[in-house]
Amino acid sequence: MSSLLKQEMQRVLFRPEGQRLVEFIEIIEPSSGRHFLCVSVHKSKVVQICIVRCHKTQKPAKPCSKKSHTERSTFQDHYKRTEIWSLQDLTLIDGRDPDADDPCFLMHFDKVRSLTAISCSSKYAFVRTLVALSDKHKQRTLDVQNFDWAYIRPTSFYSNRGDCVVLSQICFYAFNLVCLSMCPVPLD
Repeated sequence: MSSLLKQEMQRVLFRPEGQRLVEFIEIIEPSSGRHFLCVSVHKSKVVQICIVRCHKTQKPAKPCSKKSHTERSTFQDHYKRTEIWSLQDLTLIDGRDPDADDPCFLMHFDKVRSLTAISCSSKYAFVRTLVALSDKHKQRTLDVQNFDWAYIRPTSFYSNRGDCVVLSQICFYAFNLVCLSMCPVPLD
């Protein structure tokens, strides 16, 4: 479902602006409708963070057939950006408490914006994306506080699942099997 939603937002909201939607998470906002925190990259490599509000509108459809006098109602999603920031203006992301499973976090621009994701894992996924985009497009490390760094930037050998890592694990398991097959089995 999220990939369809991402494709729809990309088609309706970001592609006409010359942007590519990189990541989005659903957030909880006091106003009605669904809200998403999105990060996009413009063709000129400018990275934007925005809040998108999605609300459904009902529009009457044409009659189903000439014999039928009933009309079907259709719902259509409308997307609107309510707040927009540049990644360049983001000075700090504060996770508030790294030891608690808390989906709330703070983003420090010229003002501090408090956000609540629908889950802690989506909060971490979004921050991982911002850190990667900051490293790639701004050539500086984004200031991130009160997050568990093992989930933000994996540093261990097994956390980065590249092809070489998978191949080395297969070789290690095969070597263990060969060693075990050469061991004598006691016959009691």
